[in-house]
Amino acid sequence: MIPAPAENPALSGTLIGFDFGERRLGVAVGETATRLAHPVTAIAEESTDARFAAIERLVAEWHPAGFVVGLPRHADGGEHEVARLAGKFARRLNARFGLPVAFVDETLTSAEAGARLREAGGRARTKGDLDAHAAAVILQSYLDQAAAQRAANTR
Repeated sequence: MIPAPAENPALSGTLIGFDFGERRLGVAVGETATRLAHPVTAIAEESTDARFAAIERLVAEWHPAGFVVGLPRHADGGEHEVARLAGKFARRLNARFGLPVAFVDETLTSAEAGARLREAGGRARTKGDLDAHAAAVILQSYLDQAAAQRAANTR
């Protein structure tokens, strides 16, 4: 069972966001203080061990307080098959690094990432570039939601 966004932990500090894919993981880094997310890289390793070795290097570099993973949904809101795999990936992240994981609905994030790149006058050179930008959209969504929640709680 994948938790609903309302059940997400309140994360604070540096966060690493993931656009989970069966072929690639888009990766972004953000900070709750600045509420800004930035694309970092895409991990295109095929084996789970190689993917987690690459993630371990990112964790050593960024020292995150937690992770944010995008969960795809079908247009009708139903659970996407990849969401089950993304949930499994999130559980492995938590078990391996002992850090909390929050989820964000990632529906249409790749399309949004492509649109943002075009608006900025560029385009993705590779699918990995688009995945990293999609991870930034996912992480930015979490940062925006968390800021709105904190603001609502202080009223």
